[in-house]
Formats: sequence, C-alpha cells, structure tokens
Amino acid sequence: MARTIAIYDSTLRDGAQAQGISFSLEDKLKIVRVLDEMGVAYIEAGNPGSNPKDLEFFHDVPALGLRNSRLVAFGATRRKNLQAEDDQNLLALAQANVPAAAVFGKTWDFHVTDILKATLDQNLEMIADTVVFLKKAGKEVIFDAEHFFDGWKANPDYAMSALDAAAASGADSIALCDTNGGAFSDEVAAATTLVLARFPKIPIGIHTHNDGGMAVANAIASVEAGASQVQGTWIGFGERCGNANLSTVIANLQIKRGMDCIPADRLPELTGSARFIAEIANVTLDEFMPYVGANSFSHKGGMHVDAVQKSTRSFEHISPESVGNQRNFLLSEVAGRSALLPRIKKIAPHLDKDSPETQRIIDRVKAMEHDGYELEGADATLELIVRKELGKYRPFFVLEAFRIIGEEPTKDAGLSAAAMVTVSVDGRREVTAAEGNGPVNAMDFAIRKALEIFYPELKSVRLIDYKVRVLNGRDASAARVRVLIESSDGNETWSTVGVSSDIIDASRSALVDSLEYKLLKNIEGKLKVFF
Repeated sequence: MARTIAIYDSTLRDGAQAQGISFSLEDKLKIVRVLDEMGVAYIEAGNPGSNPKDLEFFHDVPALGLRNSRLVAFGATRRKNLQAEDDQNLLALAQANVPAAAVFGKTWDFHVTDILKATLDQNLEMIADTVVFLKKAGKEVIFDAEHFFDGWKANPDYAMSALDAAAASGADSIALCDTNGGAFSDEVAAATTLVLARFPKIPIGIHTHNDGGMAVANAIASVEAGASQVQGTWIGFGERCGNANLSTVIANLQIKRGMDCIPADRLPELTGSARFIAEIANVTLDEFMPYVGANSFSHKGGMHVDAVQKSTRSFEHISPESVGNQRNFLLSEVAGRSALLPRIKKIAPHLDKDSPETQRIIDRVKAMEHDGYELEGADATLELIVRKELGKYRPFFVLEAFRIIGEEPTKDAGLSAAAMVTVSVDGRREVTAAEGNGPVNAMDFAIRKALEIFYPELKSVRLIDYKVRVLNGRDASAARVRVLIESSDGNETWSTVGVSSDIIDASRSALVDSLEYKLLKNIEGKLKVFF
C-alpha cells in the first residue's frame, strides 16, 4: 500500500508572519474552505491567545462544517514561572473550539539558557506540563520541536531529552523544526532516522524554513527517512524566506514517489488552489514556481518548442494537466514557427508552418522584439498583431489626439494630472477630458470616458497592473521604455505592451490595444466572426 503523508498547512499562522501578509477574518475562512476541499489533513489556523481576530476566528470556524481537515490552534509551552492552568495563552489553546493544539517548545540548549533565561530542567518541565494539560483538555497534541536541528547539532542529548519529555507526557506526534532554515538534507535525514528509532510508535513530522533554499528538499529528505507529516504553507510564503512550499512537496511526493498526500482527484486542482490563495493573500504567485507557476510548462527556445510538439516528454517532467496547469509556447526572437503556429491557428486554422503568412507574422514579431517589445507577456497585443498581419482586424476607434496637463496634486483629491482626448468612431468625433492620479491614469480615464459613449461595455474595464522598464539606460531621460499593462473586465484578464522613448506614448499604445482587444472579444462572443 502507498504511504500516507499527513499534510499540515500553516498558511494562516506561519504564512501570516510573512512581510506584507495580513489576513482578514473572511480571508482566513476562505482559505480554510479551499484547504479543506483539497483534502489537507491539518490546518494550523492561528494563536487564539495572541489577538482578538484569531479568537473570533476560532469562535466562527466550526460553522464551516469541514469534511476533511482537522483545525489546529497554535501556541507556546507554559511560561517558566506559571502553572499551566494559570497561563492565559495556554488556557486559550485548551478552550479553542478545535480538536487539536500544536505547542512549540525549546530543544536547543542555547535558546533555553540565553533566550528563555531558564534552566535546562525547567524547560523540560514546561514541555511536560503543557502536554499533560492539553491532553486533559481533550486535545490532540502536536509538539513542535523548535530549533531541533540546531539543537541536535549543538547538544544532541538535550535535544532528544526535550522530545522524551513531550512523548512521555502523551504528545500524539512530534514535528522536527528547522526553525532557522539552515539545515542540509543529509543532516535532516540522519536526525529523522535517529528520532524514528527512538520513538517508533509516535508519528514524526517535519517543519522546514527556506533560509538556505532547502525547505522543500529537506522536507522530502525527512519523509524519505520515515517522517509521516509535512508542515509548510501552501505556496511557500512565511517568516523571513518562507516555509516549505506544500504545493511543490505534494506534487513531488504524490506524483514522483507514489505517496498519498491529498485525494488523487484533487491533484488537478493544485494550480487553481495556489492561485486562489495567492489572490486572497494579495501576493503575486511566482511565475517560476514549480508545478503551479505560469512558467512551469512554458517553452521559448525554438528547438524546445519543436520537440515538445513532437513529444511532450522531451522537455516536460510531468503532464501540466495533472496538476491543473497548462502548456504555454512563448514568443520571442529565439522562438521559431512552432511556438507561434498554435496562436495563428486559433485565428486562421487553415495556415501551417510553411504558409507565407506564417513567415510574415514571425518576421513581424521578431522585428518588434528587436525594438524592445516583449510579446510573451502581452497576449492581447500579440493577438492583435497576428490579426493585423492576416487582415482579420479592423479598428473600433481612432485616438486622433491627446494632451496631458501635469500639476501639483490638490490637497483633497490627490489628483496630479488632467488629460484631454479626441476619439472618432465611424466618423463621429468625441472630445473628452478627465483628471487622474498621474498622466497615465488621467489618459486612461479620458479615453474610456470618451469611448463609453459608443461602447458602454468598456465601463467594466479596469487597469489592474502597470509596469515600466527602461530598455537602454545609457540614454538617460531619452531612453526607450517598455510599458506592460494588465487589464480586467471582472471576468477575464489580458495584457498589452507599448514601447517608445516617451513613457506617455508607450502607455497610450498599451491602453489602446487593451480596449481594442476587449471590444474585439465582445464582438466575437456575439457574432462568432472575424474582422
């Protein structure tokens, strides 16, 4: 039978300690729902004794009716000069309306004497008293052996004695923590092997940080040495450099090692869940993240693209669909016909790689890349280029003129620019002005304000990301710049790009492409014809 590995997610606790992360109560409840749907065994949801928001969460969360996950409250062992029953944080753990509690205790003698300012024996008593107290409260107790690998290297006998104290007091499982994130996989495997030999009847878990870039590798090394629980965060963010990335750990163990981490039918939801949690956390999911990143199965080099189209095994270690991701052929000056052909065929299915139209499009793309365009990240601009070269495009409007007026922001509104634009649609002209927080914002508002008279559907379009890159810094303020914008209508997102020595003109080009693309897609959706 396949080994079962209990996945223990700490996104809502360790993940919340990452810079820039702040979950609302509703955010936490949404993340719990998706983790439960993914079949995660344990969800560490916070410290009920640390703040009112976590206390409210533990009050509300039972109403979710979780089907797969056990919720865990997190806290420390009792303080050194208090009895367990007098420690308010420990009481909050005991009273939390969840079935399990995780408590961290010191296993590194240096931390006991120099940080906690306690004796080594006092620390062992604190561990034992805490576990006994929580077991009497009816909790499943997970003992997090804080700084275990540093402690094991510095004083292995004492590190083991801390585990002895937890085990003898009734801890249901023990997690070995690489709290500083500095261990290597051989050290983790060796220590895990010794701990398993000493505690053969207690499940052993692993909790790794990524300060040395080894969190996932160390977690897997511990599992291969016999650990049966992996702690981490769903997409790796956490204290300092983050925690073990569970989306990577799960895919590696389940696909490559045949272990059961989550239900098999949930594996194709891995990418979607990662992107959902990134959205809730208000972070950009790393495009280069294994398995779930946007570039995980992207191919750019011409020979790579050609090989993948012949056999996906040539440059893909798994099927992207198995984790809910998709294959992507990128466009650039190093890409060949094979990369561009699938995009062309969506618009003109009759063309093949030897068609003269295909070569014309490739030449156009490479010329634009040479001028500074980056079309692999601007899907909408690329489609418009293909349509223009094939004669399957007509402009929905013409931006005849625009003028930008910059000024100091007003004290109340914070608006620092105004734009006046002239657009024409089928011979009808509209002149409109708008204010904005900067020249690009003002121009965006003015263009859409004018066009909404003709195309009311543009009211839903919003610019959601704006990036500028200087292409040739040696020319100082006269340098060419590339502007990449991402737009959304609330249902879909698309990207466009503009290049110019004038940042306003580059922005204008990207904005016009964005609105043209939206209108094109709307017409296609209604008529199913090409223009």
